Amino acid sequence: MPSAYAPRRIACLQPSSTVILDAIGTLDRVVACTRYCADVVERVTDGSRTILADSWTADAQQIIAVRPDLVIAAVPYQEKAVAEILKAGIRFLGLAPKSLHDIYTDVTTISGIVGRSNRGEELIDEMKEAIEQVRDRIGLLGRPRVFCEEWGKPIITSQKWVAELVEAAGGNFVTDPGQTVLADAIRVCDPDIIIAAWCGAGDRVPLERIVEERGWTQTSAAKSDRVFCIRDEFLNTPAPTLLLGLEALAWAIHPDVFPRPKGIRQITEVPASGSEKRRAVS
Repeated sequence: MPSAYAPRRIACLQPSSTVILDAIGTLDRVVACTRYCADVVERVTDGSRTILADSWTADAQQIIAVRPDLVIAAVPYQEKAVAEILKAGIRFLGLAPKSLHDIYTDVTTISGIVGRSNRGEELIDEMKEAIEQVRDRIGLLGRPRVFCEEWGKPIITSQKWVAELVEAAGGNFVTDPGQTVLADAIRVCDPDIIIAAWCGAGDRVPLERIVEERGWTQTSAAKSDRVFCIRDEFLNTPAPTLLLGLEALAWAIHPDVFPRPKGIRQITEVPASGSEKRRAVS
């Protein structure tokens, strides 16, 4: 039975915490969340919850008005807003995961706070097992060079947890995760596969334009039509949602082994020389 001291009214300022609470069976305690949470947990749009600004634009008074007994946010967050929340006597949990290990720690922390530690451990085991199942199917297959970015201007490489998922899916992650890089540096790396998952962009990254504007038309990835957009929330939500991103990565890297999942789009027009273009797979 949950502890009488466990929070009952939770305000989530980051989608990953909403996903975790849903996965451990405590979504009913979420009284407020952001509009981005609906991208990963559709049920929060049932009208029973207040929609708040996210961690980057947090409004302390808006949060306090929903009378939460716990606020969960991502780092970076509005320090001024945090100060107001703490002055109101509300517990605050700030999460800043970088790796899969960190994400498992966040699951443990959140599930422990709400009195669902056992379910949290089960969820971690489920995530680990799903990742290992993908890794086992790769076996001794070749490992193509994979470049993943989470932002386009400037170009910022995906986080360490994405690099770990790329490795599990049978690829070699080029460059360092979570760093700003130049387009020319990626051209020199000549990745076999290019994946864009821009924060907040859903699946709307303009693949044809970035390949042409960045001078990537002669990369191995562009010449073989292996330039992809994976839905933002599938790779940038540090929660069980990442398993959907893993499925997309696995297909992009080894399409002969894994079925094509939802949430991935392939380049449709690869710029050639001048104004000429050649059609690719949609």
